[in-house]
Amino acid sequence: MTKSLLRSPNAVRYESSRVVESAALPGVRFTVRRMSYGRRSELIARMRDLMRRAEFHEASPALDGKAEASLLAMDVDKLYLEWGLAQVDGIEIDGLPATAASLIASGPEELCREIAQTIKAECGLDEEERKN
Repeated sequence: MTKSLLRSPNAVRYESSRVVESAALPGVRFTVRRMSYGRRSELIARMRDLMRRAEFHEASPALDGKAEASLLAMDVDKLYLEWGLAQVDGIEIDGLPATAASLIASGPEELCREIAQTIKAECGLDEEERKN
């Protein structure tokens, strides 16, 4: 019996990323990585310290605690972008094709927020689950 090198016509096809058309900036497309077992473990490990610090500062009644909590929430979104954005097309930043790093550093904030929200949704967690 010989094994065929051809794929089974019934094989499950899975794409590890998906392309999204931006609602914030028409003509821009971004590719986000889909969740996997290994990627979830990596994300949780990277977020653990940020989430602990955010919870501590959210509980503070002081104004500087609230400001710190806000900054940490932005750091969480930045981490999502770094972790989950595979590619962005249809936008140049300062004359160069956008990357995750250039988008975070110098790109339009509304696009960053849209991509972060898309990545969070791809992770399968709602806002309350992300807090826990």
